Amino acid sequence: MAESTKIQWCDDTINPVMGCDGCELWDDARRTCYAGLLHAMRGRTNKGFAPTFEQVKEFPGRMAKASRWSDLRGQRRLDKPWLDGAPRLIFVSDMGDALSAAIPFEYLKQEIIDVASTTLGSRHVWLWLTKRPLRMKEFSGWLAERCVEWPANVWPGTSITAETSLPRARSLLKVGDDTTTRFLSVEPQVERVEFGDLLPRFDWVIQGGESGGKSRPFDLAWARALRDRCREGGVAYFLKQLGARPLDGGRALKLKDRHGGDWTAWPDDLRVREIPESIRFPVVAAFAEPRVLRRLHLASTEPVPRPPAFTRPDLSAASTDDLLAEIRRRCGT
Repeated sequence: MAESTKIQWCDDTINPVMGCDGCELWDDARRTCYAGLLHAMRGRTNKGFAPTFEQVKEFPGRMAKASRWSDLRGQRRLDKPWLDGAPRLIFVSDMGDALSAAIPFEYLKQEIIDVASTTLGSRHVWLWLTKRPLRMKEFSGWLAERCVEWPANVWPGTSITAETSLPRARSLLKVGDDTTTRFLSVEPQVERVEFGDLLPRFDWVIQGGESGGKSRPFDLAWARALRDRCREGGVAYFLKQLGARPLDGGRALKLKDRHGGDWTAWPDDLRVREIPESIRFPVVAAFAEPRVLRRLHLASTEPVPRPPAFTRPDLSAASTDDLLAEIRRRCGT
């Protein structure tokens, strides 16, 4: 796990499960998944990894540890200003897929759902990404049968890489309930994808090109098309990276960053990194220095009061005093 990550659309990552059953990026024909490649290098020698990527392994307790990370609501991110004011955004499962077949639902409930619903866990947003949304849908139904609600601060997401993976989006729509925030990670996109009427049914779309030694081209026309469709549908759009082989108008775009993630080198019209505004808290001076607050949080021996249920703040008509009061109420200060 990583408290602080270079991934542009989140603050941190956490992996209650390491390893994966495989996907279009990790099969007999292609092995370009970065999580799989890291396992190939470190799996047999590093106890924090599964022995091999195919040998899926549980790591209980990681989520609970991450839940104790400091509260970022109302704070600035000096290196990721597009996240300013949001709760801590934690990417769940960047080094595997927790919905792999060998992982029991009981473990997923205890390790992910229960922890995200605790006093500490409810301060953060958990971005749970899978390439197996059909099994996530089954898990959601399993929870409902036991009268367990899908937490509002657990956002289910799935990966779309090509037209053939588009059915994942429809499966994801059946996870949670009508209030659940869902997102799509269209990365690495390797061909043009037509989403039809699906996009307006999601809250957030993240897009990116492929990086690595065997990268396939990423046409900037795909980015512009998806950006425009998101705008039309009122969906937050986030362009993560252009990948290692971006094409603009049929010509290769040369970038210093081998992942194409430095947006200062992009065409101006593609510098778009949005998050759902419903979760953003106003940034005020009292919450502008994360390191100071983190030291105070870790040093405190006082019990942390349970915050109110995670809801989308409606502060559009509030005065400055009201905004400050709302921040203090939500952060327990």
